[in-house]
Amino acid sequence: MNNKVHVKTGDTVIVLSGKELGKKGKILAVSPKEGKVIIEGINMVSKHVKPRKMGEQGGIIKAEGAMYACKVQVVCPHCGKPTRVSHKIYEDGTKERICKKCGEAL
Repeated sequence: MNNKVHVKTGDTVIVLSGKELGKKGKILAVSPKEGKVIIEGINMVSKHVKPRKMGEQGGIIKAEGAMYACKVQVVCPHCGKPTRVSHKIYEDGTKERICKKCGEAL
């Protein structure tokens, strides 16, 4: 099975489908093995937390839930449009991610 994901931690992405359709956010974590990402402020879920230490408060907290990486697309910082990621390999062997729409480096 291929464990590659087209996004990296720190990328700004837009959600393509589901209840969060059209929302933008920054990627906090990527899990290539599951093919999922966690995005800041998107897909908020209620989590029941038990107090671990003496005097610590328990209760229900809101946290970001994971969502499939195929449901998000990278937003280019230069043109501001959602785009597919292309790769450019230079003669010295370095590899760079390129925006398919404007051709600028991501």
